[in-house]
Amino acid sequence: MGRLIDGKWHVADVITSDQKGAYARIPRSFLDTISSDHEKFKPESGRYHLFVSYACPWAHRTLIYRKLKGLEEHISVSVVSPDMLDQGWVFDPLYPEATREHLYGHDKLYKIYQKADPHVSTSVTVPVLWDKLHETIVNNESSQIIRIFNSNFNELTGNKENYYPESLQDEIDQLNELVYENVNNGVYRTGFAKTQEAYNEAVDQLFNTLDKLDKHLEAKTFLCGDILTEADLRLIPTLLRFDAVYFTHFKCNIRRICDYKNLSRYTSNLYEIPAIKETTNFDHIKRHYYYSHESINPFRIIPKGPAHLI
Repeated sequence: MGRLIDGKWHVADVITSDQKGAYARIPRSFLDTISSDHEKFKPESGRYHLFVSYACPWAHRTLIYRKLKGLEEHISVSVVSPDMLDQGWVFDPLYPEATREHLYGHDKLYKIYQKADPHVSTSVTVPVLWDKLHETIVNNESSQIIRIFNSNFNELTGNKENYYPESLQDEIDQLNELVYENVNNGVYRTGFAKTQEAYNEAVDQLFNTLDKLDKHLEAKTFLCGDILTEADLRLIPTLLRFDAVYFTHFKCNIRRICDYKNLSRYTSNLYEIPAIKETTNFDHIKRHYYYSHESINPFRIIPKGPAHLI
């Protein structure tokens, strides 16, 4: 694992912490958008490329949106290997369902970042939305990429499905804030905690929020009622990884998702949506976490279970 400093790759621990030992996520580096009135990045078929990992929940969001919004024939994709070691994310087409790097033939993702900015200082993360025309990164923040996919290619695809409808935006934003801090990032804050105090705080916040979400879903199909929204599509990648990885590997072991009446029903129902099921790869998910985090799992033993996911 490592990061780029002034454009040079440095092998280093990517688990960054504050003074209390709590995990502190590094902000993303490229935050531009694509729109018809943008002076540089306009929506065009075949112009953009997505670099992803099937293992990563943040990248999973973008794959779900790419399929839901009919963008597969317009935005190409390359998939990294699930093994993230000293060179970070790498391309290994010999690993099942991983691919080569289709644009330049690079073997390491950090070379894509270097091509975008030879002097960049950044963590090297997925997803990455790449512009083939200007040969640069448009955006590497998943929450912004899914907003781009949600509406900014509609005229090109004719797909008007809207997962961030104006009438529900306040509710979605509130749910996103709750879920991001305590669940999406909460599992990492729990698993990457370096002190007991930081772990206790993170795990309590995580399960308090899961308890609230379970009650919230008592009489609901989706988080906002009867309609699938961005709030669901940001939550489901974490829930799908929970019992297989986070419960054991990240010590999120108070309860499993399958122990929750409503969250388990909700997770099972969302998993049956083709855009979600067809972009979920449990082999990549388990392999990445258990194999890549040597400080947590030094012998890189990958568990067989859980039984309900086999």
